[in-house]
Amino acid sequence: SETERLVFNEMMHPLKISIVQTDIAWENKQENLRMLREKLHALRGTTEIVVLPEMFSTGFTMKSRELAEPVSGITVRILKELAADFQLALCGSFICSERSNYYNRAFFITPEGEEFYYDKRHLFRMGNEAEYFSSGNNKLIISYRGWNICLLVCYDLRFPVWSRNVNNEYDLLIYVASWPQARRLAWDTLLCARALENMCYVCGVNRIGVDGNKLIYNGGSVVFSAKGEVLASVPDGEEGIETVSLSLISLQQLRDKFPVWKDADAFRL
Repeated sequence: SETERLVFNEMMHPLKISIVQTDIAWENKQENLRMLREKLHALRGTTEIVVLPEMFSTGFTMKSRELAEPVSGITVRILKELAADFQLALCGSFICSERSNYYNRAFFITPEGEEFYYDKRHLFRMGNEAEYFSSGNNKLIISYRGWNICLLVCYDLRFPVWSRNVNNEYDLLIYVASWPQARRLAWDTLLCARALENMCYVCGVNRIGVDGNKLIYNGGSVVFSAKGEVLASVPDGEEGIETVSLSLISLQQLRDKFPVWKDADAFRL
């Protein structure tokens, strides 16, 4: 039965997820990959998923042509090596090239070498992102260690229809972001709202520091429960890593006890 499956998964894997709030060296892949390797040393054996900010290897730059690489390129090769070496899944986004197009491509790479990708659907109009990147059209839900995970990117947070959790198709919703300090209230508010309305865990990871366009970021990396409770967070303006264990049984019990999802409106996109 479904309950037996969940109990088994819970016994095997209460999911441990780590949020990495960090500054990003502007347009410097080598340095950002070096810093990532350093950070992962402390996480070996303590976590199953490590979540990085949007465009973790370059910062939120529009130099797509100059900095893009295919999924067969050095960035993904190193990510796969790190995932295998440290025995954890890595999640974030990078600048990807594919068939003469450029994408803000989110990745989920497992220690077993599986690769999952999602191309950011909502491109940030005010930053002219659509002039330098193509929009994705496909929602991604990853099955990993008994959990179903939906992976989205930054500006996608503002569009709840795209993230709608239809019939509990996912348990964990992850947003990787470069969300400026000037609009932090929207980040904080909408992450909590996505958890409440979708009856799921929500993880949001944002960067800190100042980028090459002089935009200021102060973090706000957090994990919410389906009740909107803060389960883990990193202090504003600081580099830091927090790890939390998530319970699939607790989530299912809430969905059974308070099944608002059964009354959701149907949408067609």
